[in-house]
Amino acid sequence: MREKENLSIILRNKNEEQYIGHAIQSILENVYKPEIIIIDNNSTDESLKIANSFKASHHLHSDHENYTDIKIVNINEYSPGKAINLGVKHCSNDYILVMSGHTIIKKFSLSKLIYLFKQDKNKDLAVIFGNQDPVWNGKKIQKRYMWENFTNSIIENMYSEAEHRYFLHNAFALYPKHILEKYPFDSDLIGKEDRYWINDRINIDKLNSLYDPYLMDCFHHYTINGNTWKGIG
Repeated sequence: MREKENLSIILRNKNEEQYIGHAIQSILENVYKPEIIIIDNNSTDESLKIANSFKASHHLHSDHENYTDIKIVNINEYSPGKAINLGVKHCSNDYILVMSGHTIIKKFSLSKLIYLFKQDKNKDLAVIFGNQDPVWNGKKIQKRYMWENFTNSIIENMYSEAEHRYFLHNAFALYPKHILEKYPFDSDLIGKEDRYWINDRINIDKLNSLYDPYLMDCFHHYTINGNTWKGIG
């Protein structure tokens, strides 16, 4: 039997019944029995019921790879940074993948990503994030606005000319746990907590980021309240 991998996943959820099952299934197809922490903002749909269908239990034959350790933590006063910070407190593994509930993994090479973090030349590496392909009603659409940053090239300390600052996106980003414990996100921001965070880490703390579309790749599905969707086309 394979050993559980050294990964916790913070999955942010608010009425994501359309996608959360696909998101969790994609996790289990790429990582063996990770710890999944669902930070739920008072969902009223079936999303938590769907999530619990993947939860391992001693009452079930849940040694199968289709089940894993899932914890659901509720958050009332939501902000992206506050949700992630709360999730970190419940994570027990050394590496943390932050995902949105409507993100579906295509590729996630955990062992190779951990190797990158452990290389001496990368001792100041704070985060690795991957490619995102925007999808609207099942259709892959043109990468515009923020999506233009998601290229086919490996980039250290990605800089967005459109935003005039360093770029990072928390819909699909991997961190060492000790980094998130030392440098929490700003819980007062209602959006772009990832951009403010990485700019402080690079400019103030002299840490680095890495964008790798070959080791991390996902679909990012459209939701009506999605903060990263400015338009469709």
